[in-house]
Amino acid sequence: MASSSTVSLILFYIFWFVGNYYYNFYNKLASKEAGGPAGGMTITISVMQIVVCAAYALVLWVVGLNPAPMIGFKAPTKQPLPNVSKMDYLTLTPLTICYAFAHSAGVVALTAGSPAFGQIVKAAEPVFAAVVNTVFYGKSPSLAKWLILPIIVGGVAISTLKPNATGGYSIEYDLTALVAGSIGNMFAAFKGSENHKAMEKPGLKDRIGGIGNQFALTNVLSLVFLLPLMLVTEAGKWGEFVALCKASPSFRFNVIASGMAFYLYNELATMTIKATGAVTASVANTAKRAIVIVGMAIALGNPLKFEEKVGATVAIIGVFLYSIIDELVKSSKGAAKNKPDVGSPHFASPARSTRSKTKKMQD
Repeated sequence: MASSSTVSLILFYIFWFVGNYYYNFYNKLASKEAGGPAGGMTITISVMQIVVCAAYALVLWVVGLNPAPMIGFKAPTKQPLPNVSKMDYLTLTPLTICYAFAHSAGVVALTAGSPAFGQIVKAAEPVFAAVVNTVFYGKSPSLAKWLILPIIVGGVAISTLKPNATGGYSIEYDLTALVAGSIGNMFAAFKGSENHKAMEKPGLKDRIGGIGNQFALTNVLSLVFLLPLMLVTEAGKWGEFVALCKASPSFRFNVIASGMAFYLYNELATMTIKATGAVTASVANTAKRAIVIVGMAIALGNPLKFEEKVGATVAIIGVFLYSIIDELVKSSKGAAKNKPDVGSPHFASPARSTRSKTKKMQD
C-alpha cells in the first residue's frame, strides 16, 4: 500500500499538470474572445491574470493559511504576512520585473498563432538561460549542456517548416509568437538567476516566510510594473475590456479561471519539485509540456502538423537531455572511477593466480 506522502506527491503531480493545461486552455479562450493579438487586449488579459493572483495572495495573508497542500490530503500550511524591509523590496525588484514581463510576453506568445508553436518556442528557454548566465552572471553551463542546445534550437526550427508545391519546404511561423516567446524566455532566464541571487541575501528567506510567501509577494509586487505596461501598450482598449467583461460571463470566467489556474499550478509545481530530485522534476516538466501541446491541439480542434509533431518531440527531448546531462556525465565518470583495474595485482585473473601459486610450490 502506498504511503500517504506518496499519494500526496502523485496528487500534486496530477493537479500540477491539470492546472497547467487549464491555464493554457482558459488563457486561449479569453484571448480568442477578445479578438486575439489583433484585438489589442492581450497584455491587459495577462495583467488581469496577475491581479487575480495578487487578490488570491492577499486572501491567503488575511486568512493566514494556504489550502494548497489539501489537494494532497495534507493540512493547510501557515502563511503569515511577510516581514520584509524597504531594502528587501529593492532586493526583490529585479526578480519581480523579470517575473512580470516574462508572464506577459508568455501570454502573448501562447495566444498568437497556434498553441503548439508558442509552447515549442517556450521550450527553448534553456538556450536563453545558457547565454544570459554566461554573459551577465559569469556562470557558463557545462560543455555537455552547450552541445545539447542545438537539438532544442533544431526542434523549434523544424516546427516552422511547411511543405510547398515543389516538394520542398518553406519556413512558416507566427512572428508575434516567436518574438514574444523569445522575449519571455529572456526574462525567464534573468528571473531564474535573479531569484538565486536574491535568496542568497542573509535572512531574506526567513523574513519572506517560505516559498509560498515568496510567490505570493512576487505576484503582488509585479503589479507595480505590469499596470504601467498595460497603460503604455493598451490604455485605449481598457473601455472595450471592461465592456466585454460586463457583457460576457464566459470572458469574465476565462480571465479569472486562467489567473487562478496560473497561481495554483505554479505553486503545486514548486511543492512537487521540492519533494523530488532534479531528474524526476525534469521528467515531469517534459511530460507536462507534451501533454499541454497535445491536449490543447485536441481541445481547440487545431491538429498538429507533422512538422510541429517532429519539432515538438525534438525540442522536448533536447530540453530533457539538457536538464539531466550533467548528472549522466557525473554518473558515468563515477562509474569509470570505481571500476576495478584489471591490471592491478589485487585483481589478478584466476589463471594467473593459480600459475603463481604452482610456481611457489615448485620452488
